[in-house]
Amino acid sequence: MRRSLHYCISQWKQYSLVSASAKNSSLWNLQLVHTHGTRQTQTRMVASLNSAERFHSQGCSLGPEKKEHLANPLVGAPAPNELQSHASQTHRSSLFLEHLQHCGSPSDVLDLTCEYTPRQVSNCLMQMWASIKKMSDEKRRCELQLMFEHPAFEMLLQNAMMNVGSIRNDSMAYSLLAMVNLGVPQRSRVVHVYLRTCQEKLNDFDEKSLSILSSVLEVMESSPNVDALKHGLRMVIATRLPQITNVVALQTAMRLLGKDTSLDLKRKLEQKALSMTDQFSPPNTQYMISTMAKMGFYSKPLLQICSEKIADSLHGVPLNRLLTVLQSFRELRYRDRALFTSISDYIASTVDIWSQKEVILFLSVFESLAFCPAALMAAFAEKVITNPDALTLKDLLCVLKVYSSLNCDLQQNREQFLQSVSQAVDAYLPKMSAYDLLKTCYYLCLLGHFPSAPLEKLLQGSTLEVLRSREKQHRRQEHMFQTVHLCLHLDQPVLPRPLSVPPPMLGDVPANDPPVKLLQLLPQVLGDRADVALQEMVVAENLYFIDAVISKPVANQSEEACSQAEQTERIAVLCPAPSAFCFGTSTPRGPLAVKLRHLKVLGYFPILITEQELKSEEEAAELLRAQIFPGRQTLSSTTST
Repeated sequence: MRRSLHYCISQWKQYSLVSASAKNSSLWNLQLVHTHGTRQTQTRMVASLNSAERFHSQGCSLGPEKKEHLANPLVGAPAPNELQSHASQTHRSSLFLEHLQHCGSPSDVLDLTCEYTPRQVSNCLMQMWASIKKMSDEKRRCELQLMFEHPAFEMLLQNAMMNVGSIRNDSMAYSLLAMVNLGVPQRSRVVHVYLRTCQEKLNDFDEKSLSILSSVLEVMESSPNVDALKHGLRMVIATRLPQITNVVALQTAMRLLGKDTSLDLKRKLEQKALSMTDQFSPPNTQYMISTMAKMGFYSKPLLQICSEKIADSLHGVPLNRLLTVLQSFRELRYRDRALFTSISDYIASTVDIWSQKEVILFLSVFESLAFCPAALMAAFAEKVITNPDALTLKDLLCVLKVYSSLNCDLQQNREQFLQSVSQAVDAYLPKMSAYDLLKTCYYLCLLGHFPSAPLEKLLQGSTLEVLRSREKQHRRQEHMFQTVHLCLHLDQPVLPRPLSVPPPMLGDVPANDPPVKLLQLLPQVLGDRADVALQEMVVAENLYFIDAVISKPVANQSEEACSQAEQTERIAVLCPAPSAFCFGTSTPRGPLAVKLRHLKVLGYFPILITEQELKSEEEAAELLRAQIFPGRQTLSSTTST
């Protein structure tokens, strides 16, 4: 009986323990569900209360929710089926990421967040940005509007703000980058929460995170948080510079440091970049040049290395990157004749596969660099001759500017090219503004071509009145009218009726600084010759400045000369600026070429000596003697253009 009683008591205890355990488990699950539901309810309430202030510009307080989370003892307690719950969450997370990769628009991502509670907020934001990057402008505008109107977008940003302290540093930087690129207001609360958190954790950012952060700060507007973060980032970069091993990270850091960086730090960056040149891939090389332009830092050794690497891999460089490289060279005032020639030859050899606008863009950039891409200009001239009607008005003006400025010798194609562009000019004549018409006539005059229709329209009273009332670029306008006037007067083109520019349109003669070194050197070159006369700063035709005119007897002149003028030759000595020549050559550009042409018409024999040649006094003196005192035939052959 005692044994039976003991057995019954033990069975009753086991039953009671199982019942209590089951009861407690049910209570645990109920309380967990209740707690989760409370947080969701609070979140929805907070979002609705702040709906008038989008993106939490004045924000909601997250304190009560955090306090509830800490105060509830059940939240931190281990779940009875912890392993099973963890496996389920992992499965749902991987399933969510799989679906996320297939989202084709921001709205798709937001719809997905309604089905799953997203833990990877950074992934969501980056997928939203990645999905619209390659869209057309119109489609992107529509998608962004749908995104901002989507009810889940506010919740996603609130989730991003709530979890900012618990995400990895690179995810934080990626999230900030995505929000800025998606157009979330930069002065909104969510953006500034991320900026402040980045400031707090900046010392813990690795190389990758710093690169991402640099990229986003580069496009952000100035604000106290942005400026403070930029300043802190500069300090971190300067401290960690020796440890940077990634070329992209170095370039991104260089771009962020910008033009305000001290010269000492720029030199350190230069040395770091030079030590990593063996790691430069072709994109690294191209990006380094634009990075230096962004910094406003000229490093000849680094530019030379990058130029050589680009020349070696020229056929694999996209055209838009080549354009960026050339534009960066212009900003840095750096020129590499070998690279420019290689680019010109490459595009000329493949001119048929590029669009007309792409080729014209290259011609325009080369003109801004004062480089004459002879091969490309010859190849494109043939395309213009074949189909001049393909040129738009904007293209036509650009082509005329390039060909007149660079004074390219098209040889046997010259006349055909000029006739083709004249045909295009006549077609656009009714649509041209007065100023475009003036530019067109100016470019054609530089080319030595004088079609009557545009000149007659330019010199009509109504056109002149429009230009006279124009206030912008007044000095430039006067210079163009002066050139047209001199061409009509000195070149004497054959026109249906005589044309001339009214004197009020010519303006005043521009001031010209005397070349001091040249004027000091010429008396030494001429010596005590009694039959040689020197005049300084002569003005011809009331518009052309001549630095010096040397009058001397003509060699081998016969005694039967009719007049004193025929027994004397006048030598015009000019010292043009380096910009008056095409880069790397002695070929004069358009305005100087016209001046030389007109001086010959006026009876002068022009001699050119550059500022570079004047740097060595002895060499300059020998050069001048050789050009001034030989026979006329030799002199003429050496100065012909």
